[in-house]
Amino acid sequence: MPDLIAVGDRAPDFTLPDQNNRRVDLAALSAERRVLLVFFPLAFTGNCEGELGLIRDRLPEFDNDSLATVAISVGPPPTHKVWSSAQGFLFPILSDFWPHGAVASRYGVFDEQRGYPVRGTILVDRDRTVLFADAADPGGPRDDTVWERALKLAGE
Repeated sequence: MPDLIAVGDRAPDFTLPDQNNRRVDLAALSAERRVLLVFFPLAFTGNCEGELGLIRDRLPEFDNDSLATVAISVGPPPTHKVWSSAQGFLFPILSDFWPHGAVASRYGVFDEQRGYPVRGTILVDRDRTVLFADAADPGGPRDDTVWERALKLAGE
């Protein structure tokens, strides 16, 4: 597993296209509220669909006045568009397609051998300080306590 960014580190800024090909900038998002970065391996896979489905089903907890949530993977925007439309994902799904996995690498969640991110969950404060960082192998879903710990910190 790669070296995960540490709590207390400054989150690297990035600008990535979402599933609608709109540019999403971390600095702009974090200026308004805390940001939960949810790295996932690949669209159209069972575990990833389930995890992002949890966010969809509990969206007011993940997207509100104090927290924005974005999901990030290496798929291109058109793939994310089809998948998010079919699944009803209304939050941004960002494409770290090119340079391939560059943002995931800067956060220490890119698996070079597999070519996609591990399951990284990173909470970024308004000053871009990392408040929470967790990573899990891409083979299974995140531990449910990861969501609860991140959301609790986001609300503080």
